[in-house]
Amino acid sequence: MIVLFSLIIGGDALLQWIWDFIYAERHVLLSPHVSVCAAFITHLIFSAPFMLLDVFSPYVGWLHKYRICREVVGLRQWFRCATLILRKYIVGVLPLTALFLSVRRTHLPEKAPSCFYAFRECVSCMLIFDTLFFFCHYTIHKIPWLYHNVHNIHHQHRDTFALAAQDSSISELLSLQTLAFISAMLVGCHPFSEILFHLVNTWMAVEDHCGYDFPWSMHRLLPCFGGAPHHLAHHQHFKGNFAPYFRHWDYIFGTSLPILVNERGHR
Repeated sequence: MIVLFSLIIGGDALLQWIWDFIYAERHVLLSPHVSVCAAFITHLIFSAPFMLLDVFSPYVGWLHKYRICREVVGLRQWFRCATLILRKYIVGVLPLTALFLSVRRTHLPEKAPSCFYAFRECVSCMLIFDTLFFFCHYTIHKIPWLYHNVHNIHHQHRDTFALAAQDSSISELLSLQTLAFISAMLVGCHPFSEILFHLVNTWMAVEDHCGYDFPWSMHRLLPCFGGAPHHLAHHQHFKGNFAPYFRHWDYIFGTSLPILVNERGHR
């Protein structure tokens, strides 16, 4: 989200400068191998700061009041998780991306979208994805076969950590990718806006699973977001708080869980 707001503040000229660079390498952008590698590396980069926090939190006292998970995840578990995700990307996400790019004829215009246009399209994608995800997630939890065969792997992490945002079954990863593609197609995004959406989507998933509740977290700045405490409650109770970003669907359907004070007295 910080990247999104920085681009908006930078103005149309900054967006056009970035898009000129991307457009010059458009053959790379349309390669499924590059797209999948970029998605995996982005997830690693966004998760890395929280890995460092987990490593140093036992030795830095002031970090404890911001931790909302009981368990501190070690480096071995981080690397094991990264290896599992990489394997699933190679086996599942790469073929689906190749299929999607072969079917979809992407037109890359020379002109970048305006800041307002990019912001509007990105937020629209988030709202649609949030809606699709909520109903799919709710359905999966209500049907035992789907839960045990599709979603159960993700819930092995009762105490979440950033990298575990994508530690799911291959079928679930493919479903999430499909929902993201559908969201962008329904909005009719400019390719630059779609890239922003995928970046924001990745960051929000990482922040939801990070296990920390900082004063500058998105849900603190914008209360319409659920954030890490909201999603941690879902992992600990295996029900409720089904939406990935916003809170309105859980309020509407009565599936919103209370955010309880944890053992350290911090929400």
